[in-house]
Amino acid sequence: MRGSKRQMKLINTLVFALVMFLIPLLALNQDAGNLQLLPVREPAQSAQTNNENRVPANSQPQEGDPAEPAAPHQTVELQDDGFQILDERTGELFSVSARDYVRGALAAELPPTFHPEALKAQAVAAHTYALNLKRLNAEGLGEERLNGADLSADPLNWKSYTTEAVFRERYGELADAYWKTICDAADSVSAYLLTYEGEPIVAAYHSMSSGTTEDAANVWIGGKPYLVPVESFGDTLAPDFVTTETFSADEVAAALRGACPDIQLGADPSGWFSVLERSQGGYVTKLSAGDQQMHGKELRSLLDLRSSDFAISWDGAKFIFTVTGYGHGVGLSQYGADYMARQGATFDEILAHYYPGTTLAAIGQ
Repeated sequence: MRGSKRQMKLINTLVFALVMFLIPLLALNQDAGNLQLLPVREPAQSAQTNNENRVPANSQPQEGDPAEPAAPHQTVELQDDGFQILDERTGELFSVSARDYVRGALAAELPPTFHPEALKAQAVAAHTYALNLKRLNAEGLGEERLNGADLSADPLNWKSYTTEAVFRERYGELADAYWKTICDAADSVSAYLLTYEGEPIVAAYHSMSSGTTEDAANVWIGGKPYLVPVESFGDTLAPDFVTTETFSADEVAAALRGACPDIQLGADPSGWFSVLERSQGGYVTKLSAGDQQMHGKELRSLLDLRSSDFAISWDGAKFIFTVTGYGHGVGLSQYGADYMARQGATFDEILAHYYPGTTLAAIGQ
């Protein structure tokens, strides 16, 4: 009897912990009055994944003192005096201070219902990512399409960066509290960035992995020693971790022929695809499509799939793609970070997990 009570107590504890983790995640898809809280958008829509052929070159409240990380850190001397941004919608350039950029990037990438430590981790990642782009731009290595800007964004559509005004329009009566949450998290870590060998890292991030993050070398030409597979268990508990998408044979054929005009497809669609290789994280790295071979990321792009971790089946009338995760899978997982934070991890511990071998450094002017 005593053992049974202990078992029931353990079960109740586990159920409570799971519920406490899921409540804020489920809130992403719930209405708040007239407000619809949208699910987290992956950074695949941002400059991070616009070019999958190379590692991306590079998303008044009270002022808060920078949080002190548990891990030791160094100081990196660099100018953090703001960013030039290309508005992808209008084609115009505009400038923002470093503080406003980090606030706006955090607001665009994560909902304010995520754990504060996850918000801080995302803020550091976004800041670091932008600083790396700015460094490359100053060295003449920026992307030509940016017209001299450090990075691009679409503030009106919440792509990579948004403004306080746009944020307030979405959140309505909740805006004051939510904007304070965003600003408190961003401002508390504004003095930090992630470095590798003394330089800002390519701080890639995504919505949720397959349960293990992906090696950057499988996504872009040229990997990074700190963008390697790591466990991300919390993603498996996230909403829409596994989704299905269906396509007719004609839709798939049109997509394939648009990319490969000479592709030969058999009369029986059930034989069109075969997955040949997967990465450690489960992402498709090679498949056959008709008489052609391609990378999973290519088919993902052609069919606008949520990730390149997918299984393909044919039911006699349509193709069924069972897709796991959301995003390219490289670097920090946003849902994984939120899970770690709810298990007690601090922002610097989250960053150390997703970017192994990097150093959390203080920014010196």
